Amino acid sequence: MSTSAISGVAFNPANSQTQAGSARTPQKALGQADFLKLLTVQLQSQDPMKPMEDTSFMAQMAQFSSLQQSSEMAKDISSLHNDFALQSATGMLGRQVTLNTTNGLVTGLVQSVDASNGSVNLNVDGTAYPLSKVVGVAPAPSRA
Repeated sequence: MSTSAISGVAFNPANSQTQAGSARTPQKALGQADFLKLLTVQLQSQDPMKPMEDTSFMAQMAQFSSLQQSSEMAKDISSLHNDFALQSATGMLGRQVTLNTTNGLVTGLVQSVDASNGSVNLNVDGTAYPLSKVVGVAPAPSRA
């Protein structure tokens, strides 16, 4: 079975265009949906007199299960990363931080933390900065 029959799109390597004329966008890895499409096409195209062997089918199902678990683990790791960033940022509340910005180093007190847009930002003296810009943390200066 040809690759173009599986994907439903013919590919011409000479000009990197599909037959429909749109540019081909290469993917680095097959996703869950791609795996299901390939499996469906494989099952539809098999010879009824020579069905797929059980061991081959089980191996493909194991690969699918592994892909699904890897996808879930990536989501969990991303969630852990976000939680850790928020925890780190809240530990900086009331402290003096030094930030590396495009305008140079900025030093000020962390007044609040905002994680509402998917990334963690520190409010330093009235201006929001991404947590990734922090290069130093110190106790708040004592007031005399």
